Amino acid sequence: MNIKKAVFPVAGFGTRFLPATKATPKEMLPIIDKPIIQYAVEEALEAGINEFIFVTHHAKRAIEDHFDENLDLKQRLKNDGKDDLLKLISKVGGKDSKFTFVRQDEPKGLGHAISCAQHLMEKNEYFAVILADDLIISEGKNVTSQLIDRVQQEDRQALALGTVPTHDISKFGVISFSEQQEDVFQLSGIVEKPDPSEAPSDLAVVGRYIFNQSIFNSIDEKTPGKNGEIQITDAIEKQISDFVGIKFQGQRYDCGSKIGYLKANIELGLKHPEISEDLKNLLKEYCNL
Repeated sequence: MNIKKAVFPVAGFGTRFLPATKATPKEMLPIIDKPIIQYAVEEALEAGINEFIFVTHHAKRAIEDHFDENLDLKQRLKNDGKDDLLKLISKVGGKDSKFTFVRQDEPKGLGHAISCAQHLMEKNEYFAVILADDLIISEGKNVTSQLIDRVQQEDRQALALGTVPTHDISKFGVISFSEQQEDVFQLSGIVEKPDPSEAPSDLAVVGRYIFNQSIFNSIDEKTPGKNGEIQITDAIEKQISDFVGIKFQGQRYDCGSKIGYLKANIELGLKHPEISEDLKNLLKEYCNL
């Protein structure tokens, strides 16, 4: 089984980062020197995916421009002999990668956003869904690769799971399970944004999914769920016996929140070869205040 397509729902307004996101998509905010969305696309590429589908809206044109060729800039860098910078702006995935942009006319929820890509899927095809806000850095295989490995073993759909503290549980889709073998969970249910007192576990879905084409049959666009939105958790619940949960290996940064975004910049900055030493010294200076 080859999984070659990934869907990136990027139509949200990014209101938690206003006014910065009034004219700039939140997915284009940088972690050091690379936009959040590029980390997500590179993760998919590393997992063997070469078709990237963005569910967007009219204010997100900067994302499309970012993944397009900038011939004038390339020529300028080439003329100036700046080959190192030229490599940084080369098309992600090279000539074999394909970028498609489809519109979500109005924000109706994650389930609706994913359904906007239905016409691009083949019958019985498996595909990934990656939420760029959830930046996940792994030492070994990345989280999308971890999910694909399990799907290829079991021929079932898969969700990435992470342990969530009680005070944050109401922000996530939370699973219940009937069986656990190490980091693999046989799912028995899922509930969207539960009250902490009613959460079935502390395991939440964290922005990575592998679906097959059948998921579209379970997305009910006529009956909104939690918060009046078309929730993907409702569709998953209808097919729950066909899903497996994988507790991912890696570090997650919630780049949809200001503190999570700041944490990602600091921790990745401390690993960045160009600025790591200066950043360490700066942090020491602030810590001694």
